Amino acid sequence: MQIQHWSYQYPKLNIDGIFKSIPEDFQVKELLGYAPIGEGEHIYLWVRKTGLNTAFLAEQIAKYAKLPLRAVTYAGRKDKHAQTEQWFGVHLPGKEDIDWSNFAVQGAEILNSIRHNKKLRTGVLKANQFKITIRDLSSTVGLDNRLRQIASLGVPNYFGEQRFGDTRYDPRGGNLVLAEKMIAGEEIRNRNKRSMAISALRSWFFNEVVHHKVQNNTLDTPQLGDVMQLAGSNSFFCVDDIDNNLSTRLKQRDIFISAPMWGSGHLSSKHKVLEFEEAIASKHKNITETLENIGLKQERRTVHLYPADLHWSINNNNLTLDFSLPSGAFATSVVRELLNIQKNSVTS
Repeated sequence: MQIQHWSYQYPKLNIDGIFKSIPEDFQVKELLGYAPIGEGEHIYLWVRKTGLNTAFLAEQIAKYAKLPLRAVTYAGRKDKHAQTEQWFGVHLPGKEDIDWSNFAVQGAEILNSIRHNKKLRTGVLKANQFKITIRDLSSTVGLDNRLRQIASLGVPNYFGEQRFGDTRYDPRGGNLVLAEKMIAGEEIRNRNKRSMAISALRSWFFNEVVHHKVQNNTLDTPQLGDVMQLAGSNSFFCVDDIDNNLSTRLKQRDIFISAPMWGSGHLSSKHKVLEFEEAIASKHKNITETLENIGLKQERRTVHLYPADLHWSINNNNLTLDFSLPSGAFATSVVRELLNIQKNSVTS
């Protein structure tokens, strides 16, 4: 399984730039979508971390609090090679608050702690706010126009390469290497590694469908049988009629075309769209059967991504981007449509 062949929505600009030369070049801030109420059996920690893995920091929080790891949760994993501000949840029923002032992990700072009456669960985020700096641009020709296009027309909603793991030693990414071993019948005993391998496998198949939709110009063109996702919801409906109302809702971003996140069960699509999705699945039976046997169920994910409140500036051949994305979307899917990225050797 390769990850370099997935199609671009726009013609390449052939501009080079250096990405993540320092962690502060990739800043992420979680937008929770609700405010902790100040009471309850869960402590929400607002943490700034730099150059740290989310799962590792969760382990350190559990160790400091003298709690089992299962008592510490987070809404989403964040890139290690970044500066992020994110929430961690600590389940602490019937106990006094913990003094966090002596929590000492290099690269981490607890900015606030507040109680809430509900557990912090994966995926509850409303959005993520990004501030990205790309340095030493080889050119800026066409860059402003491309950014205006992206602000208006969006980008393919690919899972970013970090989903597939470290590509320094294998262009497929370490998680896909594990996934291929799993397909071959090898047991992955480490629970965390197994989870990442499964996630990478499912994400790869979704990206493959999006790639083919880009190629046949159906990424943002509705077809009879498409499955539409309602904005901000997990609700779906199948398109039985393409009329002005449907087109208007697409333009207003009230609904979005979707593609399968593969699992067992029947596809929700119909007609030629169903044939299209089944044809791709038939080419990758080893992947789809593995995902079905694991016990995953058919789900959907939108194929198009629109960065909100996109602003940019170019100074001294450095590009700074500010925008927000819905939870689960990848900023690197926006960046890949702008320029050729060269990662700093230390942080790649």
